Amino acid sequence: MMRYLSKSVLLLVFGVAITCVIYPLVLWVIGQTLFPFQSNGSMLRGPDGKYLGSKLIAQPFTKDEYFQPRPSAASYDASASASSSLAASNYGLRDRVARSLGPVVKYKSGPKAGELVAPDVESWFSADKYQGKSGIVAQWAVSHNSLAQAWVKTDTTHSDYVDAWAKANTQLVAQFIKDNPATPEPKAPDLAVVFFKDFSEKNPGKFLSAVTKTGEDGKSSTTIETIDSGSDIQSTFFLMWREDHPDAELLDVPGDYVTASASGLDPHITLENAEFQLERVASKRAEDLKRDPAQVKKEIEVILQQNASAPWFGLAGDKFVNVLEVNLELDKKYGKP
Repeated sequence: MMRYLSKSVLLLVFGVAITCVIYPLVLWVIGQTLFPFQSNGSMLRGPDGKYLGSKLIAQPFTKDEYFQPRPSAASYDASASASSSLAASNYGLRDRVARSLGPVVKYKSGPKAGELVAPDVESWFSADKYQGKSGIVAQWAVSHNSLAQAWVKTDTTHSDYVDAWAKANTQLVAQFIKDNPATPEPKAPDLAVVFFKDFSEKNPGKFLSAVTKTGEDGKSSTTIETIDSGSDIQSTFFLMWREDHPDAELLDVPGDYVTASASGLDPHITLENAEFQLERVASKRAEDLKRDPAQVKKEIEVILQQNASAPWFGLAGDKFVNVLEVNLELDKKYGKP
């Protein structure tokens, strides 16, 4: 009995030593010796020598001076890698894509060929007519309740604003409770449609946006302001504008500019996507540096070509660029914006 038990214990110790100590140690030594960059997460440093992130995981860049990665259903959180899993027929997907398109899409033909659609979206919105009916914001909220509620939930500043409106409009809240007895104590998101219908009636051709300002004391504060132009209108109402202008021919946009990857963390974009963003990046960098935009565009084009590569040493597929690597090259050449 003891002879079998001792052999089993010896086999267990031997197995644990190999699989839990020797094997991992050998792999660690090989990794640190032959592949130190990859084995430590493929981390990239900025011009100041500090780590900025891994070249394998996308991260958001919001400033116009930078190339931007693909949209992410995981909000670029490496611990929550996921896709949106939204079907092509899902309005949530259509809305997200439309929000990306609104500020950047251009006319393909006609007297405004090559010009941005965004100014016309703003003019159409200011006229406050959709499908021949007044009240664009009200129609948006009624037709897409979930989007109106999402606006309220996006930021505490939004929900606080709706709460303040509810206290000042008790009759409308009381009517909502009467119409919805299952919600006797409505929260801000519950009142989203009623709120936007009232806002639309009182402020035709206007919308709301959170604006952050820095005071004289150096502290920043965010308030909700009424707007009639800007990226919030261009993005939020582009789809409704498109439905009102079905015959307008628009230029194509690279697919990966508006679609998320399966992981939500893809660090690359196609060279076509980068070229699509090039004019914006070059114009903003030139503005910051007070230089000729055309010259800056040529310089950044060289950076893109130097960092572009295709799978299998260029033998297959489209060319891609790593967003973090390219943006670091921009900072090295022009400095941080």
